[in-house]
Amino acid sequence: MTRWTDVARTQAGETYAVAYARRFRELAASGNEINGEALAAAALVPAPARVLDAGCGTGRSTIALSAMGYEVTGVDVDASMLDMARAEAPDLDWRLDDLATLDLGEQFDLVLLAGNIIPLLEPGTLEAVAQSLAAHAHARGLVMVGFGLDAAHLPASCPVTPLADYDAAMAAAGLAVRDRWSTWEGEPFTDDAGYVVTVHAR
Repeated sequence: MTRWTDVARTQAGETYAVAYARRFRELAASGNEINGEALAAAALVPAPARVLDAGCGTGRSTIALSAMGYEVTGVDVDASMLDMARAEAPDLDWRLDDLATLDLGEQFDLVLLAGNIIPLLEPGTLEAVAQSLAAHAHARGLVMVGFGLDAAHLPASCPVTPLADYDAAMAAAGLAVRDRWSTWEGEPFTDDAGYVVTVHAR
């Protein structure tokens, strides 16, 4: 069982993809803003930029960015999550692929990882994923990633990926830190923050 399948196990007769999509529909119906990641991405690069939503899941950010006028490609390793995304937005560009071996032959203005994708990577693949993210960002492109740094901000049993390890992998891929916050809304980052949103560039 992989880290992701451990998190995404079927519970109470409902697949993780269905439960995940339902949770965000309920949040939206209650008046909560559910597209903070897409809004943060839009603040970095203006439409109509090309965005790769890497680890797009059920397509929440992909669909929101498309509605804002961006040209978006959504990639995920989980076919059931992509089935939900395609059902919601069949005309968008959805790809089933693994970030560690991803090779779309395309480059983007922004590569976005909007969930706890980094800590959920398979052990030993962080460096390969960093190389892949860098390869899909063009010379002036950005890589924007958010993930939890402590147990309170991660799925149960998901190990912490130290921020220093992520930075080192990105540096080896030729990318350096450009901006860093503790929330998608842009709260300043502190050393004791439990979450990070970080932007890397060449």
